[in-house]
Amino acid sequence: MQKPLSRSLRFFASIFTFTSLLSAHLSLGEEDMSKPVITVEKKKDAKGNESLYMYIDGVKVHETDTTKQPLPPVVTPGDKPAAPPSDAVVLFDGTTKSFSKNWTDTQGGVSKWNVVDGAMESVRGAGYVQSKAKFGSCQLHIEWASPAKVQGNGQGRGNSGVFLMGTYEVQVLDSYDNQTYADGQAGALYGRSKPLVNASRKAGEWQSYDIIFHRPLFDKDGKVTRRATFTILHNGVLIQDHIGLSGGTGWRGPNAASEYKAHADKLPISMQDHGNPVRFRNIWVRELKDK
Repeated sequence: MQKPLSRSLRFFASIFTFTSLLSAHLSLGEEDMSKPVITVEKKKDAKGNESLYMYIDGVKVHETDTTKQPLPPVVTPGDKPAAPPSDAVVLFDGTTKSFSKNWTDTQGGVSKWNVVDGAMESVRGAGYVQSKAKFGSCQLHIEWASPAKVQGNGQGRGNSGVFLMGTYEVQVLDSYDNQTYADGQAGALYGRSKPLVNASRKAGEWQSYDIIFHRPLFDKDGKVTRRATFTILHNGVLIQDHIGLSGGTGWRGPNAASEYKAHADKLPISMQDHGNPVRFRNIWVRELKDK
C-alpha cells in the first residue's frame, strides 16, 4: 500500500499543479502582462522643466549611455529585394497611378508627397501619407532609401517611420555610421525595442523591411488582452524576433513612450514626414488571420 503524502509534500504538489495549470492557461493565449517591467516617474531637468522618464526592465527609454543600453552590433546585409507574391495587395508599384489610387494624406485628401524615379518621396511639411486600404495583422514588404547626400546626425539624418495601423512605428533612419539612441535607430520599435543588429546600408542605397505584424487585442473596456507582436527582417537580416510590444511607440517627451489605446481592428498603413526626403518603393501587403 502506498503511503499518503505528508502535509508539506501535498502543499508543494498543489503549488506544482497550480503553476502547471497557469502555464498551460498562458500557453493557450492568455499573455503574461507582467513582463517587461515598466516604471514611470517624473523628474525635473536642469532648466526646472518636468518630464516623464520611462524605464523598461530598468533601462531608460531613448537611453544614450551605451554602457546602460549597448548599441546593436553591425552586420553586412545581402542585396536581393523581394517581388510581391500572387496573393499580395500591391500598394505601390512605382507609378503615379498606383500612388494616386492607394495613398492619401491623413485627412483623406490628395497627398503632397512626390513620385520620383519610381519611388514616393516625402516632402517637408506635407505630413504623413497613409494607405486608403486598412489592415490589421499582416505581412508587409516595403523598401526605402534615405537621402544620398548625408546631412545632419542622430535623429536628424534620413528620418521617417513606417506605422502599422497608423499607430505602431518601425523607425526609418540613416543608421549607417550614425549613432543615436538604440531604441530609435533603423528597425527599432520606436522607444520600445532596439533591433538585434544594425543591418543598415549606406545613405542613398535601397533598403528593405519585411514585417510580420499581429495586431493587439482589447476587451470591451479597452484593456489590452494580447499585445501586438513584430518580427522584422532588415535587408534580409532578422532584427526583431517575435517581439511583444510593451506599449505604444508615440512620443511622450525625450524619455517616454505612449501607452496602448484601444482602436479599430483595421487601420491604414502610414509613413512619416519628418522633414527629410526619404523615398519608398515596392510596397505590398498580405493580410494574416489573427491567432
